[in-house]
Amino acid sequence: MKFSVSSHPPTGRRRRRAPTATLLAGTVLLSSGCAVAGSAAGDAGRADGRTLRVVLTQEPPTLEPCEASLTGTGVVVRSNITEPLVERDPDSGELHPLLATGWERTGDRTWTFDTREGVTFQNGEPFTARDAAFSIDRAVNSDLACNVEGYVFGDEDLEVKAESDTRLTVTTEQPDPILPLRLSFVEIVPRTTDAEAKVRVPVGTGPYAVSSWQPGAAIDLSRHDGYWGEAPDFPRARYVWRSDASVRAAMIDKDEAEIAVALDPVEAEKDTTVAYPNNETTALRLDGREAPLDDIRVRRAVDLAVDRDGIIDALLGGLAEPAGQLVPPGVVGHDEEIEPTPQNVVEAKALIEEAEADGVPVGRQITLVARNGMFSGVSETAEALQYQMRRIGLNVKVRMADTATQLQYQLRPLPENVGPIALLIMHGNQAGDAAFTTSQYLLSDGPQSTFGTGELDRRIADAGALSGEQRQQAFAGLLADQNRSVVQYAHLAHMSGLLGLSPSIRYEPNSATGDEMRLAEVSPAKAGQH
Repeated sequence: MKFSVSSHPPTGRRRRRAPTATLLAGTVLLSSGCAVAGSAAGDAGRADGRTLRVVLTQEPPTLEPCEASLTGTGVVVRSNITEPLVERDPDSGELHPLLATGWERTGDRTWTFDTREGVTFQNGEPFTARDAAFSIDRAVNSDLACNVEGYVFGDEDLEVKAESDTRLTVTTEQPDPILPLRLSFVEIVPRTTDAEAKVRVPVGTGPYAVSSWQPGAAIDLSRHDGYWGEAPDFPRARYVWRSDASVRAAMIDKDEAEIAVALDPVEAEKDTTVAYPNNETTALRLDGREAPLDDIRVRRAVDLAVDRDGIIDALLGGLAEPAGQLVPPGVVGHDEEIEPTPQNVVEAKALIEEAEADGVPVGRQITLVARNGMFSGVSETAEALQYQMRRIGLNVKVRMADTATQLQYQLRPLPENVGPIALLIMHGNQAGDAAFTTSQYLLSDGPQSTFGTGELDRRIADAGALSGEQRQQAFAGLLADQNRSVVQYAHLAHMSGLLGLSPSIRYEPNSATGDEMRLAEVSPAKAGQH
């Protein structure tokens, strides 16, 4: 298995440029943060080739590149400040060369990568394969506890070696057919970067460098004049943050920003908003460790009780699609044959009555836990689910929680002695492969799974060793079997994103926009374009 391209920088624009046709209309669901007083305008001015202004929901928690798989960090850092060896096309799922020009599987557990020549970091240092090897080792094998280590590599170490300035080898503990995909999450930094502590201001090879970070106010980027690819249109960019979605929307209307993320569905009819499918899926995770949710009939009844269409139309502004699985279209393993479960209250009640007749304590109180700010309308959605579950004979209370509390319920070690829990989750598969979903959410001891089966665990391991169409079919079968034999999840919706865009620019969002907003893909609108 080999992939390679010319090692010379492309003559055209490396990134896909947004078409100027009218874009579709929906909601980027990022977590909310603290509001900051004042205007975003600063010294920015209009989008006429000077500063591109972006308003986020919250200040990024860090700009450390090895934490770029965190949404709040990646939306600023990835493909703007730093770049990986390999990038994934969010529309097709195909892998493309970036700082690597080619790669080949050269052994059962070993991959060889050729790196691009003529690339410099923003500090003037030349990029070589030695920097790539250092960056992988720093992110995956160190004691920094980088998010990318656990999320992407499952805490397995890699053996990394720079064979020369333009070639490196990466050896995994077990055969890994998707290692190039995993490495698309490792941002490359100079080998002079601190290997024992996380950095505040990163240095990378991307089209922009950090020029200033004013805590609580703004992050400013400047165009990297030594960038190896084509220069982006805007020489500067500024990020500010506002927690209120209506404030973010107003900033577009008042010409205080060119891009505003995570707008409410009520804004969807405006000419300055663009809706698009993102990679988030909402679901109820039913904790099978506790009665009555330890009975599959009760879990199946909950799945049948959910009115997906009603929730989407009434509470999500129609900007989502009913879901029958945890991964959306475009992700390897998505099963086109799986249909969302249609609501059937009569059948759900019958299952509850059957379980009760067999001694299952269906009257025991179930706590439905949801996180404040998870998405627009989350509290109303939780209340609707409570009503629908009560309607079939279950005793349900809602607990709205902050992020820290919700994470205690979501991640192992799970809390004990809290009774049966139905947890409202929102899962984003950034990587585009169901292996990342099944290892987290379906394995018996997965970090975000409450239970499972030995047979499902075995099939997950077997599927992870496959590639191509065999991999697709294996993971699709796993997702279908979850619905038949486990029912840990009652799926709700594949969510959408709603972006505010000034008429002065052109940008086409995609399923990765919430995690990786590439500023090089933003261009000023041409005369006559609206």
